[in-house]
Amino acid sequence: MLTAAIPAAALDKVTFATNWLAEAEHGGFYQALADGTYAKYGLDVTILQGGPQTNNRLLLAAGKIEFNLGANLIQTFDAASENIPIVAVASMFQKDPFILMSHPGVGLDRMEDLPKATAFIGKDAFVSVYQWLKTASGFREDKVQPYAFNAAPFIRDKNSIQQGYATSEPFEIEREGGFKPNVFLIADYGYDSYSTLIETRRDLIEKNPDLVQRFVDASIIGWMHYIYGDNAKANALIRRDNPDISADLLAYSVARMREIGIVDSGAALKLGVGAMRKQRIDSFFAKMVAAGLFKQNLDYDRAYTLQFVNKGVGLDLRPHP
Repeated sequence: MLTAAIPAAALDKVTFATNWLAEAEHGGFYQALADGTYAKYGLDVTILQGGPQTNNRLLLAAGKIEFNLGANLIQTFDAASENIPIVAVASMFQKDPFILMSHPGVGLDRMEDLPKATAFIGKDAFVSVYQWLKTASGFREDKVQPYAFNAAPFIRDKNSIQQGYATSEPFEIEREGGFKPNVFLIADYGYDSYSTLIETRRDLIEKNPDLVQRFVDASIIGWMHYIYGDNAKANALIRRDNPDISADLLAYSVARMREIGIVDSGAALKLGVGAMRKQRIDSFFAKMVAAGLFKQNLDYDRAYTLQFVNKGVGLDLRPHP
């Protein structure tokens, strides 16, 4: 007797856009794609790379894509201040990986030494984290020189500092400059923004919360597998999308994410990767108000939701010590 084949349920097609070229800092999303986790959650996911000439948040706001990768809470507050219906639904990084680097042994070995140095800072960082550094640690605008993602000026000038990310720039400085820089993770000095946030539109949350939940849950599981499991297939997809990234840099980035607790630390240890807490968001907003970035009366609560996180998803995937 022949039985008709039962067709598999159609997967929901969604596009997730990142904020830069493919890299280890996007690894959990590529992992969920590579190992079938998204498909298991009923999702057919396309990852759309970002880059220096793209603004994928505009695609999200216009309804062209379903999810976007936000850099930090400043973008979340911006959405509220500009009345853009973008909502942060999960934070994949508990610590913002933004760093400052200095040359060792030249009097720039402590955080309090850094304001006196020439500072190579990019435009985005200048109008955000650097404004906080001015109010919190006495950094000065007259010390800033433009940073165009070229480390040569910093390597040449021993009395300078440079921005970067804990997961990448120190590796490049050691390779190009032949020395190991001092690294200051700004998250360790009070800059408590969440980072690498999944964003979507308010109307999608209202119309299809199950789709949002499935994407968040599958991404969380992808991140747990990426930092703790076999990430070879994910890294192969990353290098397919961004052939210029080296296997050595990917390995370095993953090791640093684990070592520093970029993904899995703080509230995530009990609530799961992606965790967000209102108290911390309130604290960071107060700091940004003090830095002059936002007005005190901004209704920023509408630009994020805790509806989809803090559920303990993926905790069983953490290796036992």
